[in-house]
Amino acid sequence: SSRLQERLRYTLGLLLLLQGTDSFYVPGVAPINFHRNDLVEIKAVKLTSSRTQLPYEYYSLPFCRPTKITYKAENLGEVLRGDRIVNTPFQVSMNVEKKCEVLCNVPNKAVTLTVEKSKLIAERIREDYYVHLIADNLPVATRLEFYSSREEEEKKKEKDVQFEHGYRLGFMDGNKFYLHNHLSFILYYHREDVEESQEPTYRVVRFEVIPQSIKLEDLKADEKSMCTLPEATSSAPQEIDPSKENQLLFTYSVHWEESDIKWASRWDTYLTMSDVQIHWFSIINSVVVVFFLSGILSMIIIRTLRKDIANYNKEDDIEDTMEESGWKLVHGDVFRPPQYPMILSSLLGSGIQLFCMILIVIFVAMLGMLSPSSRGALMTTACFLFMFMGVFGGFFAGRLYRTLKGHRWKKGAFCTATLYPGVVFGICFVLNCFIWGKHSSGAVPFPTMVALLCMWFGISLPLVYLGYYFGFRKQPYDNPVRTNQIPRQIPEQRWYMNKFVGILMAGILPFGAMFIELFFIFSAIWENQFYYLFGFLFLVFIILVVSCSQISIVMVYFQLCAEDYRWWWRTFLVSGGSAFYVLIYAVFYFVNKLDIVEFIPSLLYFGYTALMVLSFWLLTGTIGFYAAYMFVRKIYAAVKID
Repeated sequence: SSRLQERLRYTLGLLLLLQGTDSFYVPGVAPINFHRNDLVEIKAVKLTSSRTQLPYEYYSLPFCRPTKITYKAENLGEVLRGDRIVNTPFQVSMNVEKKCEVLCNVPNKAVTLTVEKSKLIAERIREDYYVHLIADNLPVATRLEFYSSREEEEKKKEKDVQFEHGYRLGFMDGNKFYLHNHLSFILYYHREDVEESQEPTYRVVRFEVIPQSIKLEDLKADEKSMCTLPEATSSAPQEIDPSKENQLLFTYSVHWEESDIKWASRWDTYLTMSDVQIHWFSIINSVVVVFFLSGILSMIIIRTLRKDIANYNKEDDIEDTMEESGWKLVHGDVFRPPQYPMILSSLLGSGIQLFCMILIVIFVAMLGMLSPSSRGALMTTACFLFMFMGVFGGFFAGRLYRTLKGHRWKKGAFCTATLYPGVVFGICFVLNCFIWGKHSSGAVPFPTMVALLCMWFGISLPLVYLGYYFGFRKQPYDNPVRTNQIPRQIPEQRWYMNKFVGILMAGILPFGAMFIELFFIFSAIWENQFYYLFGFLFLVFIILVVSCSQISIVMVYFQLCAEDYRWWWRTFLVSGGSAFYVLIYAVFYFVNKLDIVEFIPSLLYFGYTALMVLSFWLLTGTIGFYAAYMFVRKIYAAVKID
């Protein structure tokens, strides 16, 4: 009975714990309550542009600086993304309006920009840079209103509202550059329910900005560092002439509004993509295609296989006189180890590592634990998970290497731990040198690089060795048929059995199942959008796994029927065929959707795309390989071989 009491106590404890966690908000941080007049800190994150793909830190431009600049300590993901979160001199207090106030050189001295700084600002305006600020961890957004052109609603003038992340640094008119030097902040608060005797508390639920360009002469600033905004019609914008010194004032105003939005759903405005229907359509489309194909494939394959196996197992005298044909013929060679077994098993090990990482990341993100409100969490989680999944990668690689009659397990383990990560690190290092040259905040700082190397050699490498050791010691996969001493001759193959044709044929199905989701992922990476539809992504991932497995089984069946038993490498290459289509899609996206013109941004785009394509090829190739290997072992176990 004491054990029962222990159990009850334990269960009660768990329940209490769960009860307590109800009040926490899983994504991000706990809410901050403000009283009236409390300081709401406004911080700057970075400057970004989808034309150059190079983020810069906020004070790389001559904005007003506070007396002391402090940078927030950042996690790995934020550093890799190029965020450099820093304080700004904006003084914003909860629920306190400000009509117009001068930001620096108080009370009313104009800021003088040297020719160099003016040139730099003009350059950034030409490159279409956006400034990203945050208040209470909420990113700033610019409201864009479109009048929808529906006939019957002309009277009401329905407005479609969309939000742009950050605000534009400035704009161009002809060959002239204008800087947004006045910011009108509009902050929305939600009043929390408190008892009557207490002071009311507020939470920030939205942060918008209306940037304006107003000429120095029109901003009439007085001795109290207050200024008056001119009428919208009469004011001239603040021009920045890159060929001479410019004088201007940086000013801002603050307006508060009450809002019904609860704190927990304050991110919804940033995440409402208007295309959820497209997602559903694409998912249903993919599911239908995949089920239709899997139905056809399984019918064909199962019927043909049944027939084959029944024929092969008939013990008739006629059999001896008839010539054997089809896949049974190659039974003595089908498990003959391929060339370069160490490299094959290493690549498959990395594929398993990637597969586990992606599966867990998407699953955790789908549960809402990696929402965009915790910046950089997704990147950090992915990095650490990849390191820790080395155990599984090593285990599968070791076991396969043993099955393929490999002996040098230490070298194999080293190869598994360094081949794919080494390529990734190499490409990233080269790209990083170019970003360093541009003085962008997107460059990974040297200490972070050393830390990543330490993680790779201190966590990932030992774990891969550990997994490899156990995988290599384990019983190898049992192959149902013996391998002959002498390899048999492979008949001449038809043109459509060519490797490249196979890659083209096998890639279409998995790519077709996921290419709409790919579009959203690309725009999240390259156009500074938020990506958050991880539920859809999880479904797409499962569809991808199913379609890769099916295609690879069909391809290996046709190959064995053509009496070609060299299927190990080929299955791995052919199953990864959809990566080839991803590459073509990336080129198409670059040409049609992005207006990148300079050399370094193009290099970055194609460098990172190459990494994505390589990782995707490893992932799909691994899925296909294991599906085909299981299939081959099953069918040869079903025939009687003398």
